Amino acid sequence: MAGAAVAASLAQLGWLVEVLDAAPALGAGASGLPVGLAAPHVSQDDNVLSRITRMGVQATLQRAALLTETGFLTPADWGLSGLFEHRVQGKRALPSTAALTSEEMRSSTRASPARTEAAGFSAPVPALWHSQAAWLRPRPFVAAQLATAGITLRLGCAVHHLSQSEGHWHAWDADGLLLTRTPQLVLASAYETQALLQALVVSDAGLPLHFSLTPLRGQVSFGAVAHLSEATRRSLPRFPVNGHGSLISGVAAPNDSAAHWFVGSTFERDCTHATVRTQDHAVNQTQLNTLLPHLAQGMAQGFSETHIQGWAGMRCTLPDRLPAVGALDPVRWPGLLVCTGMGARGISLSVLCGELIAAELEENALPLPPELAKHMAAKRLGPSSARTPSN
Repeated sequence: MAGAAVAASLAQLGWLVEVLDAAPALGAGASGLPVGLAAPHVSQDDNVLSRITRMGVQATLQRAALLTETGFLTPADWGLSGLFEHRVQGKRALPSTAALTSEEMRSSTRASPARTEAAGFSAPVPALWHSQAAWLRPRPFVAAQLATAGITLRLGCAVHHLSQSEGHWHAWDADGLLLTRTPQLVLASAYETQALLQALVVSDAGLPLHFSLTPLRGQVSFGAVAHLSEATRRSLPRFPVNGHGSLISGVAAPNDSAAHWFVGSTFERDCTHATVRTQDHAVNQTQLNTLLPHLAQGMAQGFSETHIQGWAGMRCTLPDRLPAVGALDPVRWPGLLVCTGMGARGISLSVLCGELIAAELEENALPLPPELAKHMAAKRLGPSSARTPSN
């Protein structure tokens, strides 16, 4: 997601972009998620994460709409569905500030009785409705962005280590073969970014790296809608629901065009093994029973060993829960940029991060206010940060 977004943002400005992907096919790692959400994050104080995510969702929706207009995406790949957020345990209140514009206030509101009933609740529950939210299948979205003119994709190219000389960056494989030589290199390799940077620090005897990515394993459970009873099928909401895990239904699964339901995901920190586990299906089922209690009995059949399917992947996050975008140390490592640390918000944030990288390299106007961009700046975590005492 991150690499494709950066490549598309640069290619749209006329750059020639070479994308090296360690995997043999598109959509590996966390980007292989069967389906996910581009969804706002709300907070009572409208904090930095909320504002960044709101702008990120808009960037994602705009790019998805453009790729649909040009024929690279189809209605089977994404949908501007809106999102019902069940405020389980009172989480995620709307901002109490008056700083929001009228448009922003209209896009996230308290859920109406009609929406609440459509979500399957017979009595009022604390809930929000986000009109600017969408479900999206990452693999087709990645492929559509990489179809932008000016992008060359090289699959099966695992970068083992980096070096710099004569104003260029060199990427090498494990056998010492040079994969590419370029004046501008963007690392958008999720958790693997940490190892590449740490090896670079060691190789040039540099200052310690204040860059600590935490692996975050997640598992999604899914199954064919046809395997549910007729009554349960009728009870499935026609729009995604989140708030304690999430439910998306009526979307095709990988390698199966039939309608499926998707529940998840789990969150497991410091785990780098992205294998599907039976016990995590039970975790997702428990979350669903809290999120949409009226579906608990009917969905039990879908979670049976006979019908349940799963996908697991590893995202990564930084201590402040914000992504790292741009140059880490432009003086010592000129031309080296990163785009990582989006956690579980890759769909919502990757396009905005790609636009931020492009703006930095082109020295163009930023795609978001400077006071927000600084919170995403990778150099807040770079080696040079060790020289400056914190306030």
